[in-house]
Amino acid sequence: MQKRCIANEYLDETGFSYTLSLINGKYKMTILYTLMEFGIVRFNEMKKYIVGISFKTLSHTLKELEKDGLVHREEYPQIPPKVEYSLTKRGRSLMPILDMMCEWGDKNRDE
Repeated sequence: MQKRCIANEYLDETGFSYTLSLINGKYKMTILYTLMEFGIVRFNEMKKYIVGISFKTLSHTLKELEKDGLVHREEYPQIPPKVEYSLTKRGRSLMPILDMMCEWGDKNRDE
């Protein structure tokens, strides 16, 4: 069995690195968690739920998540405008990871 050498490895070529590139960012995981917990969420509801996030940051982050295929944006042609966000099938595939993070946090929070 040949031993792996770290000098010959590249982190950016791993599945871990790719996954991290999709969810890395101050609010991405929080937005994904919100959609996991509440299903379909309107923009202003999410803004109220995620304390401290600006409209600009929320909008930009949702656009990134949509571009990466994790979030679906549904716009309704009405006045006032109505926009809803939900997880795509690809986004829902991250839910076991988020569930495990929640479980870990619940178990280790009070230690």
